Amino acid sequence: MKPLNITLFTLASALISQQTMAAGFQFNGQSASGLGRAFAGDAVIADTPATMARNPATLSLFSVTTVSLGAVFVDTDVVFKDGEYQFLTPSGYQSMPLKDVEDISGQSTAPHIFVAHQVTSQINIGVGLYSNFATTTQYQSDFIPDLFGGTTKVRSANLQLSGSYKANQQWSFGAGIDIIFAAGELYREFKAAGLDHNTPALDVETDGVALGWHAGLVYQLDEDHRFGLSYRYSPTLHFDGDFTFQGQNVLDDTLHIPLPSMFEFSGFHQVTDTTSLHYSAQFIEWSSFDVLSTDKVGTFKQYDWRNTWHFAIGTTHKINEQWTIRAGYMYDMGALDERLSIAIPDSDRQWLSAGASYQLDDSSSIDVGVTQLVGKDTLVTETQYQGQLNIAQITGTTRANATLFALSYNLSF
Repeated sequence: MKPLNITLFTLASALISQQTMAAGFQFNGQSASGLGRAFAGDAVIADTPATMARNPATLSLFSVTTVSLGAVFVDTDVVFKDGEYQFLTPSGYQSMPLKDVEDISGQSTAPHIFVAHQVTSQINIGVGLYSNFATTTQYQSDFIPDLFGGTTKVRSANLQLSGSYKANQQWSFGAGIDIIFAAGELYREFKAAGLDHNTPALDVETDGVALGWHAGLVYQLDEDHRFGLSYRYSPTLHFDGDFTFQGQNVLDDTLHIPLPSMFEFSGFHQVTDTTSLHYSAQFIEWSSFDVLSTDKVGTFKQYDWRNTWHFAIGTTHKINEQWTIRAGYMYDMGALDERLSIAIPDSDRQWLSAGASYQLDDSSSIDVGVTQLVGKDTLVTETQYQGQLNIAQITGTTRANATLFALSYNLSF
């Protein structure tokens, strides 16, 4: 069967779900310095070129060519507990208690590289390659409600091409495009008695490319105070192909996936010669992710996700010429509202972050950052229909915590 050429966002379709490190599909992990301050001030701080991922106008704050490369390592702790499974059999509905499940997501790595280059005193350009999403969710083979769990493997990369223009000492503007590459493997089975099929409930191997764009500005009040505002447009994705859905092969169909646009505001204040404060507020328009549909199947899944915010505050302190330390806190709202899933342990979460930089010489440095992401227990009831028939329902409690560690190397020349 020819795979359906869709991006990782298909993970949110019927019988498909994912675990990520932020609300909905969002993955916050584009740099070690950003991670160390919970990404507070990232749309304006410009301590490394990785901030172009939040606001392309920050490119104007670089006067020399600067490269930053590294990776974020994610260790996810996803738990499903106190579960009960009800399913349809030829003799009627049956119920069974479920054992607690741990180690559902495991570990993953998201590399990144950014380059900022000054063309003239007013024009800068930048290129970034980083991961928007990187996750693996895999329930054990003996997990009976595989209809709701199963295997989900996703990798993605965002190639960002941006430019900025410095109008004067106060105002800078930036814009660019995003080329999104993604691939995923999704598999679900009917395992409970009476639900067995010759074909799986879901079988998709995905890959695809999509285009988006972004724009932003920076206003510099003076040398010690500046503000940044950015907007990122995410399109509705359209991908053609074949796939298996609810045991049926669907040929030559087109899947439509609406994605959320994002706004971000950041501030930066150098309060002393050695200490700065910075903050961010990001709005994610998840309400646009209302349904997933195809031309032939129609609506795959109704979502009704809510718009979300995350708020971050942080500080950076320069100890001496070699060492700089930073810390931050983020409150991150979950996107899921009333329609929950055991494989999307999405909830409001808190980020507790710390990091440091070591200056190797005049032109190079190393950044490290670590975050403990703390979710909360969420009671989930999820039902699967085949047509109008309720064929299975699962109830339980999910919780998703994670530890993120990042390492970056920066070079200016």
